[in-house]
Amino acid sequence: MPLAAIEDARQRIAGQVLRTPMRHSLGLSRRCGAPVHLKLENRQTTGSFKLRGATNAVLKLPAAARARGLVTVSTGNHGRALSHAAAAQGVRCVVFMSSLVPANKVAAIRALGAEIRITGRSQDEAEEAAVRLARAEGLTLVPPFDAPEIIAGQGTIGLEILEDVPEAELVLVPLSGGGLAAGIAAAVKALRPQARVIGVSMARGAAMHASLAAGRPVPVEELPTLADSLGGGIGLANRYTFTMARDLLDEVVLLSEEEIAAGIRHAHAAEQQVVEGAGAVAIAALLAGKVTPRGPAVLVVSGGNIDPALHRRILEGAALSTPETRSA
Repeated sequence: MPLAAIEDARQRIAGQVLRTPMRHSLGLSRRCGAPVHLKLENRQTTGSFKLRGATNAVLKLPAAARARGLVTVSTGNHGRALSHAAAAQGVRCVVFMSSLVPANKVAAIRALGAEIRITGRSQDEAEEAAVRLARAEGLTLVPPFDAPEIIAGQGTIGLEILEDVPEAELVLVPLSGGGLAAGIAAAVKALRPQARVIGVSMARGAAMHASLAAGRPVPVEELPTLADSLGGGIGLANRYTFTMARDLLDEVVLLSEEEIAAGIRHAHAAEQQVVEGAGAVAIAALLAGKVTPRGPAVLVVSGGNIDPALHRRILEGAALSTPETRSA
């Protein structure tokens, strides 16, 4: 993806999304022996980075395409972001989700006025239903990650990272379908090629990691995980994010559920941030020693939309049971 597309996206979404804070982490810096900074996308308007890509995609659509209504599939945060962007334009939005999506995320999407359809036990099944509805009713399908407009919107984070930490040597990015990682890596590698960009995911059902290992997109069973936003496949017909992740990411690391929980606890206790599992994986990777910075590092804290009851149990150190949900 050309850097110009990401710069255009930043101009397009200006005033519609927040320029999120960059915070120095004293505790992680001392632990790693190098400066560590947190890019706090959990402070975004809808609680996650997804608002950037969704807003860029909606604003790039022709007026006629918006007027027909929008439909998408989501593990929660993209649906919330698209619902917010659609409401700002006064257009219909339908969000398909699987039964694995946490109830708090479903409720937040409903509160924004979107129509909710809970379908199947995986994002792939929900996506199939979304595609069928788009064809049947003429709605405009807005993908959650595998689209240039989405990738460019997420890539605006990369621009902000290098403006705030121009000497960054390492960027750790949560990795799921790849829209966030691909966009950030495209921006960072264009402006600072020597910087390492590492994707971080959960060990339970990491579809992009499995696909990169296989050399092609492959199906992976979607399993309940604390990092629920990282669940779901990348699409066997993936057109953009697989190739970009393959070509731009320096490494991918995986985390256990307990390591993710440790990241959530650290974010709350040491950084005063409420962070969901997916948003905590970059912090968790450092805590677990999976990645060692050689110089200034930026950790992308991608979202904070965690169920309050689950967050409380994690902070209390309750024995982890896989978080089955909970659709509403």
